[in-house]
Order: sequence, then structure tokens, then C-alpha cells
Amino acid sequence: MRFKAFASVLLATLVTPVVAQEGFTSLTPGNDLSDWESYGGVAPFELVGDTVIGTAITNTPNTFLCTERPYEDFILELEFFDEAPLNSGVMARGQWRQQDDVRRVYGYQVEIDPSPRGYTAGIYDEARRGWIYPLHYNDPARTAYRHGEWNSMRIEFIGDELRTFINGQSAANLIDSVDASGMICLQVHSVYMPDMEGKKVMWRNIRVKDNATEADRMQTVLAPEENMLVNQLTEREKRQGWRLLFDGQSTQGWRGAKLEEFPESGWEVADGELRVLAGNGGESNNGGDIVTKDQFSDFELVFEFKPTEGANSGVKYFVDPDLNKSGGSAIGLEYQILDDQRHPDAKAGVMGNRTMASLYDLIPADPVDVDRRKDYAIDDWNRGRIKVKDGKVEHWLNGYKVVEYDRYSQMFGALVNYSKYKDWENFGRWPQGPILLQDHGNAVAFRTIKIREL
Repeated sequence: MRFKAFASVLLATLVTPVVAQEGFTSLTPGNDLSDWESYGGVAPFELVGDTVIGTAITNTPNTFLCTERPYEDFILELEFFDEAPLNSGVMARGQWRQQDDVRRVYGYQVEIDPSPRGYTAGIYDEARRGWIYPLHYNDPARTAYRHGEWNSMRIEFIGDELRTFINGQSAANLIDSVDASGMICLQVHSVYMPDMEGKKVMWRNIRVKDNATEADRMQTVLAPEENMLVNQLTEREKRQGWRLLFDGQSTQGWRGAKLEEFPESGWEVADGELRVLAGNGGESNNGGDIVTKDQFSDFELVFEFKPTEGANSGVKYFVDPDLNKSGGSAIGLEYQILDDQRHPDAKAGVMGNRTMASLYDLIPADPVDVDRRKDYAIDDWNRGRIKVKDGKVEHWLNGYKVVEYDRYSQMFGALVNYSKYKDWENFGRWPQGPILLQDHGNAVAFRTIKIREL
């Protein structure tokens, strides 16, 4: 039955004309794929009429059909049909590297996702940083994909701005500067289950407008902007109330948690990074914790952090620096930063509540949605996010929401009563406090620390 249905779709494909559009050029102008090249695995691609058909085969890596030439600023439009549950995607400014005997494609991938997660037209950084624009950033777009039908996709990549649309709906809106040019590629995802053998994904009416400008963009973009430029705010962010807590050059706006000024040692600013330096592994006995001079109540905080091997640190909020004036760290809610594989604290606490991105000693970081993972890197940059509004709190790690709780709830109070914080009255429920970066005696770098009050 499935193959009959697919044959009907294919027949419709053969008689569908290419729609001519001003300034756009077809990427399948001939009767073959001579202008394209295959990378990665060995899943086959064929051109039937105007339609590129990719077929999944088992036990081969992700396979990509890529343009022979790179593109810088462009608008890509196409239609696609995907046989669920096969995952796929379209690379925008795709890159490649030799990995053993495979030419591994990596970079910006606009997702085709028929799963219940609903991330079609979200942006995944293939073989590099993982999800950089999951569609949990833009929930309305998660229902725009039409299962078992042809769907339209539009990709605008001009300068540092990558915007996507699915069936005319604004999906992703990313600002990032890692790749200035690269290939356009079509993906057949790797499969390993026998029932996935032969699944197909098809693309038709593939057309590109090269050397596109701002004037060529869709004028209505509803997707929230996600800015990944280092230590920079966009004009839209400024209008939305975002501000940098670290300007990449100075310690302005920060002081020691137990000092009136910034610590004289134990911290440094270099190469656009705010770094806590390695000590003896003790808590707050090298340079000591640092806190913002300003205090915050309802807010959204975004930060990047790079932990070294075996490191322990954290980002705290609703901190009271006047408590615990003796040894140890200042008291507050903590987004844990930890090398779970090498630091013993990962096995302490209860049910993993001291692992990476956990609410330290209270709530373990676990995927909030079934089909999502908790990934992080050591000696490389990770993206953290803490959102607080009307008592509801979220922790995000590299595009995944891994903790959510209500700090005024009965459950939260019960967790505190069985934690190391039980002796601090009203812990976690103070109306406001500064943001804290922790010195736990290990080297960790921070950058792109920005906040907006909600």
C-alpha cells in the first residue's frame, strides 16, 4: 500500500511544472545531476523530471547531494515530500571535512522532521554544535509541516542572518557568523532498521536566487530572533531590552561576591572571554565568586561557557551575597556547570541533581521532551539559558530545555527541605538578587553574557 501511494505522488511530481520566478535559477536545469556531487554515505539519488529522489539504505552514514559550487548570500526555494519516519534536511552554506574514508558534511542544516517533535525548518548545526534553533523557540511553527503531502520551504541566508519558512510560515530566525559561504545540500539520513530500507525523500522545483540582498527578503518575520554573535547585540535585541553583562573587554558591572570591588586575582579578561582561573579545586578560595552589581527578579539570561576537563563551576541567581560571609560560595539557586564524566560531584547528591545544567542539589537536568538529549562539550563552547517569570523557572543547555520548576510551589519547598539549603530561610524565593559566576577552583571561560528583564 505504501508503495502504491508513493507511486501516485511520484506521478504527480512528473507532471508538475517548474514555476518561473524573477531572479531565480533552477538547480536541476538538465536531465541529470552533473552539477551536484555526493558526500558522506552511499544512499542513492536520482533525478526524475524536475524531482530529486533520495532513497535510504541501511548501514551507511548520512548521505548528502551537494552543489558543486558554494553560495554566499542566497534565497533557496523548494518543495519536498518525506516518507515518515525518515528524517532529512537541507544544508545551507554546508562544509565538509575528511573523516577517515568519509567526506563528512557539517554546518547549518534546515531540518525536515516528521516526528512528533515537529522541528521541520528548525536549524541544526550538523556534526558541530547540535541544535542552534530548535523550534521550541517558535512553537507555532511546529505544526506547519503537512504529513504525507508536498511542503514548501524557503531559506534566506544573507550576511549573518539565516531565516527559514515552512509552507509560508516563519520558522527560524538565526543570527550567526561561523560560515560565510558553503554548499547547498540535500540529505538522506542514515538508517539502521530494516523497515527503513527504501524510504524516500524527494525535492522538486529547487531554485536559488544568488547574490540576494536585504530587499529580497520576506518582509514579515514572526520567528523570535536567536543571536549567536559573540559579545554583540542586534538592534532588535536592544529594542527588546537585552543588554550585555560582559562587554568582552572589561569587568565593568561586576564585583567580588564578598568584596566591594572586582577581585585582584583569580579572574582575567582575555580574547573576549571572562575567565575564572584554575586554583586548587576548592570552593571560592582563589579569586572568589563574582556577582553583578545590579539585581534581577523576572529575567531571561543567556550565556556561553567553556569548561576545562574535570571542571566544576556554576551560574547562580537569586543570590544573597550577605549570607555566608565566611568560607565557601555565596548562597543562591545554581545552574550547575560540571564535567560529569570526570568530576566526583556528578555522583553526589540525589538522582543526578548535581550534574551539568541541573538546579544544583535540587532538580536533575533531564530532557523535558521525550525525543531530546542533553549534550555538552568540554574545552569547547556551550550555550546556557535561564528564564524566570512569575516564579516559573527554566534551564536550557545547547538548545534543550532540561529543567523546569516553580520556585513558589510546594514541591520546590519540599526539595529545599531535604537539600543542603534547608537552613537558609526562604531560600530560592527571595524577590531579587544578582547574577553570580562561581569560582570552584577550576578553569572555566564565559562570554556573550546577556540579560533582559521580563
